[in-house]
Amino acid sequence: MKEKIIKNSKKINLETGKDYYWCACGFSKDGIFCDGSHKSTNFQPMKFTVVENKSYFLCGCKKTNNKPFCDGSHSKS
Repeated sequence: MKEKIIKNSKKINLETGKDYYWCACGFSKDGIFCDGSHKSTNFQPMKFTVVENKSYFLCGCKKTNNKPFCDGSHSKS
């Protein structure tokens, strides 16, 4: 299996009324949104929506306890 691409969080403007698919496998090109790279893994993307039009920090390290949102886990030892 190929090695995961681990990235830090990313601030992204999200809108209500849209479905988003967070990359849970760590193999997507941007590390945040699913691009189908999980097909060679047992991972599935996480579908989510937001309740407010605003900027959100989305997790790229996959260690967050608040998926898909960043909780700062990437900076904890």
